[in-house]
Parts: sequence; C-alpha cells; structure tokens
Amino acid sequence: MTFSVLMAKNVQKYFKFILGPQTIRYFSSKLAEEDLKVTDDCLKRLEAICDRDEFLRLSVESGGCSGYQYKFELDKTIAVDDCILEKQGIKIVVDTTSLNYIKGSTIDYEQQLIRAAFRLIRNPKAQDGCSCGASFSIKID
Repeated sequence: MTFSVLMAKNVQKYFKFILGPQTIRYFSSKLAEEDLKVTDDCLKRLEAICDRDEFLRLSVESGGCSGYQYKFELDKTIAVDDCILEKQGIKIVVDTTSLNYIKGSTIDYEQQLIRAAFRLIRNPKAQDGCSCGASFSIKID
C-alpha cells in the first residue's frame, strides 16, 4: 500500500469521527431557561407524540402575513449550530439564527375546538403578528 492511499484512509476515518452525531451533540450548545421557556402543556404534548429519539425543532423562516413565521416540526437530527433545551427528558432544538429572533419567548401548546398547535407566545423581539400567531414582524429598536 502506498503512503498516499494510507493517508487517504486515515483522513476518511478522521472525518467520519469529527462529523459523527456524537461529536455534533458535543459541539451543540445548551439553552438556558431565560433563553427559551416551555409551558407544561407543551411538555405533556411532546411527551405524548415524540418517539424516544425525536425532538421538537423550532425555526424562524421568512414568510407569513407579517414577514417571518414560526415553524414547528419533529426531527431526529441535531446540527452543529443547534441549541438544545432539555426539560424533563424532552428536547427542543433551535438553530442559532432562529434563536436570535425568539430569545426570551415561551413555547406553548394550545388546544381549541378549531385547532390544536404549538405556538410561540410572549416573544420580546416581535412587534406585530397575525391573528393566528403563526407569523410576526421584527421589533426594531
């Protein structure tokens, strides 16, 4: 075996280790309670619907009635730039870019006759929002 082939195999092994899921979890940061709050209703609902390795991912995207919209989905993959909030064994994950738009907010689960959904309440970074609470505009200081 030549030196270059040997080096190529070692480099591949190194990158598999560096980019493996255990390493990504190590580099992901934990969210503090003041960064993002979670209601008991939200935790109960997540406990009921999440499989063992699933968590709630919250992100902010452009769109919606007011300019930005919240997106909630169940996920199984944690990225390097994710922040993780773990409470009572339930994980909620937010990427660092989205966290800038929602820091200080509360995640709630609301159940009404016409709909049941996760929603973000008391967002200190939001100025206006639509009536359903799914979108918002940024408060400019």
